[in-house]
Amino acid sequence: MPDFPIVDAHVHLYDPGVLHYSWTKGNPVLDRAWLLPDLDRARGPVRIETIVFVEVAADAGLYLQEASYVAGLAERDPRVGAMVAAAPLERGAAVTSDLEKLAAHALTRGIRRRIEDETEAGFCLRPGFVEGVRLLARFDLAFDLCVRHWQLADAVELVRRCPGIRIVLDHIGKPPIREGVMDPWRSHIKALSELPDVWCKLSGVVTEADREHWTRDQLRPYVDHVIECFGFDRLMYGSDWPVSEQTHRYPEWVAILDEVTAGCSADEVRRLFRETAIGFYRLDRASDAIR
Repeated sequence: MPDFPIVDAHVHLYDPGVLHYSWTKGNPVLDRAWLLPDLDRARGPVRIETIVFVEVAADAGLYLQEASYVAGLAERDPRVGAMVAAAPLERGAAVTSDLEKLAAHALTRGIRRRIEDETEAGFCLRPGFVEGVRLLARFDLAFDLCVRHWQLADAVELVRRCPGIRIVLDHIGKPPIREGVMDPWRSHIKALSELPDVWCKLSGVVTEADREHWTRDQLRPYVDHVIECFGFDRLMYGSDWPVSEQTHRYPEWVAILDEVTAGCSADEVRRLFRETAIGFYRLDRASDAIR
C-alpha cells in the first residue's frame, strides 16, 4: 500500500433519500445511501486525503440539486476537495446558464455528460454537444469523458474538435476485458494519448472484467497499455467507489496498482496516487498539505 495519503479522483456519494437515482433500483449493492462514513469503513488501511466527487447520474433534471447537495457535504467534510458536476452539454449555448450556476460552487472543477449510455453513433459529435464542451473553457472547467470502448473513435474526434479543453478519460475507456479483446481499444487509447490536454483515470477497470471470476492477470495488459501511453504525468488513480463494491473491496484495487507499479520510482507512484489529480483538478488544499 502507498505509504502516504492518496487522492481519489473518482468517488460517487449519494443518498436516495435526498435525490432519486433510478439506475440503482433493483441493484442489491447500490440501491442504498453511500456516503463518507461508508467510505471510511470500506477503505481499510488506505489513507485518503482528498476525494473528487463525480456526478452519479441523478434522475433527469436533478443535476443542479445534486451539485448543491455535494457542496453541502464538502462544507461538513473538507476531504471532498472537488466536484465534477453533471450538465446536458448537448444543449450547446442553451446550457450556459446551467454552467454559470454550477461554476458558482467553488468546489466545481469539471463537468461530466455521460456518453456511455447513448446508443446513437456520433452522439457526442453533434454540433450542440461539441459547442457545449467548448463552452467549458469560459468557466475554466475540465471535461470528464465517460465512454465505452466502441465509442472511442468518436471520443478521439470530439477531443480534436475541442482544442484547449482539459479532458480526462474515465475508466480507461471501458475496454472489453470480459471478452479478453484488446483491439481496437488499444489503438484508440494510443490515439487519445497523442492528443494534447488529455489525461486518463485508472478507475472502473475491474467492473469491465467478468464480475465473478476476474483475475489480476486479465487486468494487467490493459493497465500496462494505459501506463505506457499516458505516463504518470497524465494518469491518475480513481476507485469508482461504490460502483466498485460490486466486484471488489476498496483496498484491493489500490493493492493491484501498487503491484503493477512495483518497479516504478517513488515519484511516479506519488504522481499516480495523488500529484496528477491535484494538478488536473486544482486541489489547492491537497497541494498545501504537500508543501
